[in-house]
Amino acid sequence: MTDGRPELPELRAADADRERVADILRDALAEGRLEMTEFEERLDAAYQARTYGELAPLTADLPVTPPSSAAGRPNSAGMPDGWAGRIGGTPTSRGAFAMWSGFRRKGRWTAPRRFTGVTFQGGGKIDLREADFETPEITIRCIAVQGGIEVVVPPGVQVRVKGFALMGRFRRAEDGTGDPGAPVVNITGFVFQGGVDTQRKATKAERQRLKEARREALGERPRKELG
Repeated sequence: MTDGRPELPELRAADADRERVADILRDALAEGRLEMTEFEERLDAAYQARTYGELAPLTADLPVTPPSSAAGRPNSAGMPDGWAGRIGGTPTSRGAFAMWSGFRRKGRWTAPRRFTGVTFQGGGKIDLREADFETPEITIRCIAVQGGIEVVVPPGVQVRVKGFALMGRFRRAEDGTGDPGAPVVNITGFVFQGGVDTQRKATKAERQRLKEARREALGERPRKELG
């Protein structure tokens, strides 16, 4: 398997492993490395795979974009380098397409200056919570026909939603200002009988860190009172 993990073909694969392989296959389709028929066969096999041994052959003949370096990158403990540590780099992918299926962009990836997501009778998710940004301001163009796209941004990012919907909706609840120096995410596009929703969420690691900090603070109070 990738990411420097030792070869353990009998080890059970997680949902994240299957999604990672699916993303590689979608990129290969967009780059012309796979025909649609072969892509669909491999994608079905990826979602049905139970072990690393079943996933590995699906991408063995495809290039895999290595994850961006962690140097200078903010961590889950509170972004010591600020937003500047997340701006810059080579885009991981510039678009995604799903017809009668779905796509996901999530985890550690570099969002381009302009990203286009298209769904037809399907769904898509663009998760920027752990992403880097090619430039300080990016645009995500969503086209959803009888389907939907969800965009997830981390706290502090400024979001501007300007899309057109016919018998559908663009959720504009996340418009507003962001933290100083934070990236700006413009969400545009077209919806027909579908929807584009924007949500602002912290990562699971950040939520856990805050929970542990609250527990530690509560645990210190009795000791201070006793002293």
